[in-house]
Amino acid sequence: MASAISIHNTVNGRPTTALLLGSGELGKEVAIELIRLGIKVIACDRYDNAPAMQVAQDKAVINMKDHDELSALIHKVKPDFVIPEIEAISTSTLMELEEKEGLHVVPCAHAAHITMNREAIRTLAAEKLGLPTSKYFFASSLAEIKANIDKIGFPCIMKPTMSSSGKGQSTVKAPEDVEKAWDYALKAGRGGEQRVIVESMVKFDREITLLTVHAVDGIHFCQPIGHRQENGDYRESWQPEPLTDTVLDECKRIASTVVKALGGYGIFGVELFICGDKVIFSELSPRPHDTGMVTLISQDMSEFALHVRALLGLPIGNIAFYGPSASAAVLVKGEGNNLTYSNLDKALSMAPDCAVRIFGKPEIHGERRMGVALARGSDVKDAVAKACAVRDNIVFEAK
Repeated sequence: MASAISIHNTVNGRPTTALLLGSGELGKEVAIELIRLGIKVIACDRYDNAPAMQVAQDKAVINMKDHDELSALIHKVKPDFVIPEIEAISTSTLMELEEKEGLHVVPCAHAAHITMNREAIRTLAAEKLGLPTSKYFFASSLAEIKANIDKIGFPCIMKPTMSSSGKGQSTVKAPEDVEKAWDYALKAGRGGEQRVIVESMVKFDREITLLTVHAVDGIHFCQPIGHRQENGDYRESWQPEPLTDTVLDECKRIASTVVKALGGYGIFGVELFICGDKVIFSELSPRPHDTGMVTLISQDMSEFALHVRALLGLPIGNIAFYGPSASAAVLVKGEGNNLTYSNLDKALSMAPDCAVRIFGKPEIHGERRMGVALARGSDVKDAVAKACAVRDNIVFEAK
């Protein structure tokens, strides 16, 4: 694990350098927090002019899933920290360089590798750590699915073991849906992986994200985040999601157990199902979470600031929560790279405690998350209504 580092600037010698692997909206906020603490940032992604590249001191455009390209970039940059911000990365390369050359991956290469694979993280959580999860099985063929699906029952969920943001996920309501779901999972899965997880439907009351920080001064938790999703992507999120003390304690137990098992310092987005008084582990990402963008307005240290503090080996201390808050994704449909936003003055006049973040993505083809509206309110319902009102007043054009 990392210990606190000495940060060197260009006057005293070689600058302390962080290589961001993934330069979208979450990576952009991480880059800003790194730069605030004097770290040189090199932002990498598969396309040019990605959001984090617009604030970083340097950039690189490569195929991060290619072992040779990724290895060559790391050897050229010689970063003090490699910070994966997306899942479409050759994590086997990171594991190899961490083991053989002492590369410092955040939170660690093992965590980055295991959490990008649903089979690996589910096996760790359910079978090694004994955490409560849905019923499930893995399969590599249509015949294998048909032979085992009765053990799960209908309806159930089928997902590729290698995917993100709901890609390739289907609800299988009856036997006649199986083949279609299998074909869809194969098309959407990453890296040519022909393997799926089939899991039972969880009758949950709520789904939450518990942002969990592992730092030099221990495990810390943000207020639980509630969220609404469509097609696997979040639309609104809010803090705090109200939970009883018993349920919150169980959420913290599950989150801290899996985070400690993965190792490394940083923030982890732990997704949990709340089923009455029971808590079921769903998934985990070892990095800031999209639903956690609400922390840009809800607390004194956002999830991005917490991630950077932790990975640098710095203490977290107390996280000051400002009160009921919400975020609303600015989801845009269009085609083109000549993008304009307008009506921000009206949007920002909707509430005194509101803000907007425009991500700066260079183009859009179809539907894309292009910004986020943020607001605080007298309670969660009020905060969500204000965030949505801010979002709905933003006018977007693509040509």
